Amino acid sequence: MADIELTTPPTLPQTNGYSHVATIGPGHRLVWTSGQVPIAADGTAAPAGDWEAQTRQAMQNIGAALTAAGATWDDVFKLTFYVVDTTALATVRTVRDEFINVERPPTSSLVQVAGLIRPDLLIEVEAVAAIADR
Repeated sequence: MADIELTTPPTLPQTNGYSHVATIGPGHRLVWTSGQVPIAADGTAAPAGDWEAQTRQAMQNIGAALTAAGATWDDVFKLTFYVVDTTALATVRTVRDEFINVERPPTSSLVQVAGLIRPDLLIEVEAVAAIADR
């Protein structure tokens, strides 16, 4: 695991499952993923309208991208969520917590967008990770 410090200083509001600040120590390689949507490698989309299934597939895709770069979920220090609606935020958080270390959650942003690349998609997720140089 990379030397990543994740904190929520007492001078900022308390959070709901994310950290406010990430600090990366020297000697690390940064990994950025492209936005991952809820479409499996075989082209099958998660069911339309199903926030839980769509979020889980997008997070699984992030995991696959991290693995391809030699990173793990423990190396992630930043997540960005793009959603078409914020009414399912509790579901998104519950699924997210299946993947991240909830004891040291990454920093996070959530942006509501008018739409994604396909009208049946509800969510897109990006991650940034840091892994120790080899």
